[in-house]
Amino acid sequence: MMWQLIIPAFALGLFSSFHCVGMCGAIAFSLPVNHLSKPKKIAGIFLYNLGRIATYSTIGFLFGLIGRQLYIAGLQQWFSIIAGIIIMLAVLQYVFRKPLMHLPGFGKVQLLVQNLIGRFLRAKNIGQLFLLGMANGLLPCGLVYFAVMGAVAAGSVLNAALFMGLFGLGTLPAMFLFGYLGMSINVAIRNKMKQAVPYFLTVMGMLLILRGLGLGIPYVSPLLPHVVQEGAVSCH
Repeated sequence: MMWQLIIPAFALGLFSSFHCVGMCGAIAFSLPVNHLSKPKKIAGIFLYNLGRIATYSTIGFLFGLIGRQLYIAGLQQWFSIIAGIIIMLAVLQYVFRKPLMHLPGFGKVQLLVQNLIGRFLRAKNIGQLFLLGMANGLLPCGLVYFAVMGAVAAGSVLNAALFMGLFGLGTLPAMFLFGYLGMSINVAIRNKMKQAVPYFLTVMGMLLILRGLGLGIPYVSPLLPHVVQEGAVSCH
């Protein structure tokens, strides 16, 4: 997997995790683990976050299949450029305080997932915290959609799953701490980290555009396989 995708995937997850706290922090604060011993509490919070990462990786795998079809059709280069442009435009919308996106059926999906989450929150079995995390990973989220764009452009099904897995792994430190410490984390720190999200989205968008352009820059904009093959054919 290329470094220009590995670093943005983890960094996007790391800095967007403070946005995640704002969106689904109530779930992390409400995990039924406070009555457990310290080792079981840590294990329960870890299982919850592992479930989120598993869902993100699965989403990456599924969208990686789409990315593979784009690659076979020779359209992945254009998709990478278009995805980068969309992310850059979304950053501008974020800066100007306008909605990032409106998707049909958004509310219905969110309600369905919230009902599923509510069911698992009432569960007493610590193992079901993994299922709670998986359900939480299905909550509609603009930043997850941006990560999916990067996954589709990752170049293969495995890379797409790894991209989303790394995105989820990036969210782990903050989400684990919020689940364990709750509201004791300084609000100012949360706000500063949240403000960094647009910058990393910009970097991610630029890298996707550069990757799609195939300028022959190692690690940043390498030549795509079909470009190399065409050049080899023209030399004969």
